[in-house]
Amino acid sequence: MKKIFLLLFAGTFAVACARVESRPATMETAATTASFYDFKMKTIDGTEFDFSTLKGKKVLLVNTASECGYTPQYAGLQELNEKYGDKVTIIGFPANNFGGQEPGSNSDIKGFCQKNYGVTFQMMEKISVKGADMAPLYKWLSSKDLNGWNNDAPNWNFCKYLIDTDGKLLKFYSSAVKPLSEEITSKL
Repeated sequence: MKKIFLLLFAGTFAVACARVESRPATMETAATTASFYDFKMKTIDGTEFDFSTLKGKKVLLVNTASECGYTPQYAGLQELNEKYGDKVTIIGFPANNFGGQEPGSNSDIKGFCQKNYGVTFQMMEKISVKGADMAPLYKWLSSKDLNGWNNDAPNWNFCKYLIDTDGKLLKFYSSAVKPLSEEITSKL
C-alpha cells in the first residue's frame, strides 16, 4: 500500500511540476525576475525618471522626511554624493509614513532640501513606502519573493537600500546607519 501511495504521489508531483514549468509567465512570476532597472517614477519636479538609465551604476535609495530626528542625514547624503558620486547615485524618496514627518508638498520638500542641505542628488516625488499604498519600487525592495532575498521594509525614515551595478538589491541599512559610515562606503 505504501508503494502504491508513493507512486501515486510521485506521479501527481511530476504532473504538477510539468504544469508549473509549462505555464506562461504572469505579472506575478515575471515580477520575481524584475530588476531595479524595470522601474520608472516621477522626480520631485514631476518628470518621468527611467531607472534603466542607471545601468552599470550602484544606487543608494533613501526614504526621507523633513521633520525627523534623522533629517540631518541629508547633509551626509549630500557629502556622500560629492565624495562618491562617481561610484554611486543617490536617490531620495520623500515619504510621510512615519509620524507625519513629511507633511509638505513636493515643492516644499525640494525647497527645504536645497535651502537647508544644498541637496543636488536626485529627489523623487513624495510616495508611500509602506502599507496598502506602498509604491511598487518599495514593494520590490521589501519582498524577497520579488528581489530575491530581502524582506526588510522601511521601519522609519532614512532607511537605505543599495542596488548593485546589475540592478539587483545588494544591501539594506536601517535609519541608524549614517550615509558616510564604513558600512556603506566599503560597498561602493
